[in-house]
Amino acid sequence: MSLLRVTFLGTSAAAPTLHRNVSGIAVKADADLLLFDCGEGSQRQMIRYGTGFSVSAVFFTHFHADHYLGIIGFLRTLGMGGREQPLTLYGPLSARKVLDTAIHLGVERLAFPVSIEELKGGDEVKRGGYLVRAVRVDHRVNALGYVLQEDTRPGRFDLSVAKSLGVPPGPAFGKLQRGETVTLDDGRVVEPSQVLGPSRRGRKLVISGDTRPCAALTEAAKDADVLIHEATFSDEEQERALETRHSTGREAGKVAADAQVKRLVLTHFSSRHDVDPEPLVVQAKESFSGPVDAARDGYVVEVAPVE
Repeated sequence: MSLLRVTFLGTSAAAPTLHRNVSGIAVKADADLLLFDCGEGSQRQMIRYGTGFSVSAVFFTHFHADHYLGIIGFLRTLGMGGREQPLTLYGPLSARKVLDTAIHLGVERLAFPVSIEELKGGDEVKRGGYLVRAVRVDHRVNALGYVLQEDTRPGRFDLSVAKSLGVPPGPAFGKLQRGETVTLDDGRVVEPSQVLGPSRRGRKLVISGDTRPCAALTEAAKDADVLIHEATFSDEEQERALETRHSTGREAGKVAADAQVKRLVLTHFSSRHDVDPEPLVVQAKESFSGPVDAARDGYVVEVAPVE
């Protein structure tokens, strides 16, 4: 997987504001386009920020309205656009009941097949070159966070060594890079280990969804390249965070520090922090020494390959 790009479609909690739409994140993983939540108006945000509509799968964190109502219009838009490929919607327990109602609201049937899969913590969805793992988190309803984990990548191909061993350029190079042995014309066998450096770990992206800080998410986020964590409230709203099972900026920073992630991106801001989420960033930085950003609608994060 060469490309891993995150585009924030909506960064507001509970309701849209003048500056922010409700929850939605588009992740481009090579040829795949994944949606994580699809709040009302997400399809317009996808047009606005140029993600395209060729969605491979949709993963819902939970079924509060601000995280899933946009799927109703989005599916109809895909149908009107002539989509024929099947689409799978993933979510926590109750996904079949909630999403089946949404899928059929206002229409008898869609023009393309839609399947619904329910996930629980620890379940994995394997895709080409990576997997998506569900993590049970701590919210008012059954809710999941998600880990996108790239497969371990082969080590760097040493061209000079391959040539010195007599490996002809072309398909044989590709076989060795894929971890396959090559038999030369003279009968000698060249192993991938002879021409490849040490294997390289895959990238790791973690999306918290709505949650209190919790051990399961901290463990799942261990050593992540990017942790996207909700930061609905500030220190002054701690009681409200506890009541609604959300997190503060400082608490998100603590999760990032405990998990030793490389970068923290805050999202899902209360309307009080709509225009200026900087206090949340400041509080997060008091817990976490790494880079911290406050997402905004249209904000893009490129996760570079591990060298």
